[in-house]
Amino acid sequence: MTNFNYRKLSLDLISHLKEREKEVILRRFGLDGKHPETLEAIGKDYGLSRERIRQIQNSALEKVKPKLEKIPEVFQFFSDYLKKFGGVKREERLLEELGGEKEKNEVSFLLKLKGEFLHFPEEKDFYSCWAINVEAYRSAQNTINLVFSHLEKMKKPLTLDELNFFSQEKEVLESWLEISKKIQKNEDGLYGLKDWPEINPRCIRDKAYLVLKKMGKPLHFREIASLIEKANLHTVHNELIRDPRFVLVGRGIYALSEWGYYPGEVKEVIFRILKEEGRALTKEEIIERVLKQRMVKENTILMNLSNKKYFLRDEQGRYRLKTELA
Repeated sequence: MTNFNYRKLSLDLISHLKEREKEVILRRFGLDGKHPETLEAIGKDYGLSRERIRQIQNSALEKVKPKLEKIPEVFQFFSDYLKKFGGVKREERLLEELGGEKEKNEVSFLLKLKGEFLHFPEEKDFYSCWAINVEAYRSAQNTINLVFSHLEKMKKPLTLDELNFFSQEKEVLESWLEISKKIQKNEDGLYGLKDWPEINPRCIRDKAYLVLKKMGKPLHFREIASLIEKANLHTVHNELIRDPRFVLVGRGIYALSEWGYYPGEVKEVIFRILKEEGRALTKEEIIERVLKQRMVKENTILMNLSNKKYFLRDEQGRYRLKTELA
């Protein structure tokens, strides 16, 4: 992204320190390819207390800070970068985008060293992030809460455009939503609540639900299984049978109940149609309505309709309910 060599810059900044001070900084912040270490771990190696290592660290950092005046362009770049995203960026993404895997620790060190950038640690509902000021962070939080409420109300995943009722730059809104733990984006670029199956499928049933939702039409369980990576055919079929979100509408063919399909066998579908209609219907009317619910032959419908235990035919050839289903 830039021509800055963050590792060289960081090592130059601490080059004048005493050997122990330099080693503490290198280990504490994970510079020069090291992994960040705790005060306790470093103190144990030196036979010093945690508090003593903290004192050495703070003293060393105070010696380094005057040298920051020599690299103002680095911090101006950091500031401009954050402003591009509304002043807030999730820490993990920020460090990765600026420093990559090799220099992300050095970027973190420079951000902390300067002091003008604010670091907000991870909370229950938010990931850790960096901000140019408190106001930007609060704006991001407020926006996230409004988006969360809107998604709860709509009860379905939405695109970034559909969520951008704040007229924000897309990059800004996307960056702010990245710090939320409650809202996530799926592989299709849709945003929703993290526990929604459309956003974060946890099991075969959720994945089957997503397949049908995406295809938008009833499918045979074999086809559903083929569209789920490494799915076992029998497992998929068993899960479809057990989950009320799915309705068997034909031989091995399943649809989503949310599409308006009634559960149960053909006779139960006929029963529900007649009960909801509240009047007798002709054979043709019943067939038409059942075929919207089930992928079956007309003879199958007529065979169920001839069950005199549940249905009666009047003199006009219309059918009505005889009794409640057992």
